[in-house]
Amino acid sequence: MRVNYFKYLLTLSIFFFCFSAFSQKEIKNKISDFGTMMPIESASIYVQNTTIGTVSNADGKFVLLVPMQFQSDTLVISSIGYKSFKTLVSEFDNTQEIYLDEDIASLDEILLVAEIRPKTGNDIVMKALEKLSANMPDMPYLQKGFLRHKERNRREFKWLVESAITVYDSSYMSSAASNLKINVDQVRKSYDLRDVDSLLTYTAYLKEKANRGNLHARNLRRDTIKTANLVKAIKWNDTRINGLQNLFESKLNILRNTNITRALFGEDILDKHQFRLDTILVDNDRKLYKIEISESHQFVNLETKGIFNDGYHPKGWLYIYYDNYAIKKLEYNLVAASNAQKSRSKTLFDTQINHKLIMTFREYQDKMYPNYIYYETPKLVNVGYKPTKPGEVNDQESTDERFYYTVQELLFTEIIHDPETIEMALKKPWDADIFAVKPYNKEFWRNYNTLLESEEDQKLIQDLTKRSSLYKD
Repeated sequence: MRVNYFKYLLTLSIFFFCFSAFSQKEIKNKISDFGTMMPIESASIYVQNTTIGTVSNADGKFVLLVPMQFQSDTLVISSIGYKSFKTLVSEFDNTQEIYLDEDIASLDEILLVAEIRPKTGNDIVMKALEKLSANMPDMPYLQKGFLRHKERNRREFKWLVESAITVYDSSYMSSAASNLKINVDQVRKSYDLRDVDSLLTYTAYLKEKANRGNLHARNLRRDTIKTANLVKAIKWNDTRINGLQNLFESKLNILRNTNITRALFGEDILDKHQFRLDTILVDNDRKLYKIEISESHQFVNLETKGIFNDGYHPKGWLYIYYDNYAIKKLEYNLVAASNAQKSRSKTLFDTQINHKLIMTFREYQDKMYPNYIYYETPKLVNVGYKPTKPGEVNDQESTDERFYYTVQELLFTEIIHDPETIEMALKKPWDADIFAVKPYNKEFWRNYNTLLESEEDQKLIQDLTKRSSLYKD
């Protein structure tokens, strides 16, 4: 009887495994430019009229899991400036590489309409901002997504976290600080090989927590500080600088937070930015404006507490739909511009670009929802030798260890509007700590859409995994 019971359990387990494996269709391929044969990065791959989708990586490659109930729906592969590729999900061929042709609209042809339309870049952007209340979500919703957080120097990865997250937002018109929640649902990878000796971080931590305003890192000795206290300080700094809650609530969530005090795209937007109409492109058969972002007569200041994060000029692009002025994509860099920020950026990070942000939006039920977010910034870790005398040369290895490039990528793949589901979710505890280690749930990740790593990242991650194992041993 006991043997039969175990046979039953084994049969049942095999059945559920097979059902899980075959309840989705795996779609994978590479997307390239037909003219140049070069891979197309950040192309959108999605099932039409759903929120199921992903984006291509730096090699133009992607993987997408599509539930079987959508086999008769249309799969769309699109990229701004290209003609879209469309086919039924059931007919997609994983063996045939996808090539997209360029598709650029004629500016003169488009402007021959009776409607009086804005003609300058500044006027088009102001119109798009005026339309945000109509184009952004106006009702509470949940979004499910995937996060990849990585930190590296020039040579290797030092830290990698991959998580499944849920975001709750009450609506565009509400305050993100009090009406937006984030929860880390599952963790897939969590490797941390950063060295623990950041006196700079520890100094900032003591100033914040112990109110010791006159404290300086040069006055501290590493051998007098417990490693556990340094770890606590570094985790505090991780959340302060790279916590998801900060990203969603800060000025850098540019379009969502246009109503906060001194917003980047607030009332004084033209004092800090100028916008120039470059051309009109096409995205999935819809025309959109391509707008160049440049500096104005004032610096952009992020006003980050405890960090000199001011004195920038903006550079980048905005892509705005021609028909309804909805913003499809934002590429936004903050470049050191003031003398103080130029000196700081060069000395500490050896770069002038301190913030690089890419945000794309997916239209769903006539509203624009976040689809993909890429955020990159250098972070000083104060590790390694720092030259102190004029003319003293620092070796490359020590320079590499002084700061890391921090990158956060988010892909959203599901939108939930059901009030009961939202209400039930809000009653549960929410934890936005992306750095907390959680147990790995293999079955969960088997059916969850993630971002495909580039070939370079795959090698670095494999190396990080090996070194992490040795480090733990």
